[in-house]
Amino acid sequence: MNIGLIAHDAKKKLMQNFCIAYKGILSKNELYATGTTGRLIEDVTNLTVHKYLAGHLGGVQQLGSEIENNNIDMVIFLRDSGNPKSHEPDINNIFTLCDVHNIPLATNLATAELLVKALDRGDLDWRELFK
Repeated sequence: MNIGLIAHDAKKKLMQNFCIAYKGILSKNELYATGTTGRLIEDVTNLTVHKYLAGHLGGVQQLGSEIENNNIDMVIFLRDSGNPKSHEPDINNIFTLCDVHNIPLATNLATAELLVKALDRGDLDWRELFK
């Protein structure tokens, strides 16, 4: 499965720790991330991450395009909802695209853990039917 990973600056360390904790599961899948998030994940896990531009430089739009083309099966977007970003419309577009294309989306650690455990159990295999 193809997993999209995005983390706002205040959540990047949390994303790194999440990826360390679930490295075994994540390593069985293809990972796609905005630039800085992807690099930080690679630094601590040695996982291979397909990296786009930094989020604010168009990486969120690039990932959104992959979602729109049904190339992403699950998105984990650890966001700092208390601090609006200048590229907020692009961020909100990710949520809309996941809703429209029926792609599981986690925006916090609790939901991310549920999704990654479901992925490991095979609960998201139905996504293959959409391809």
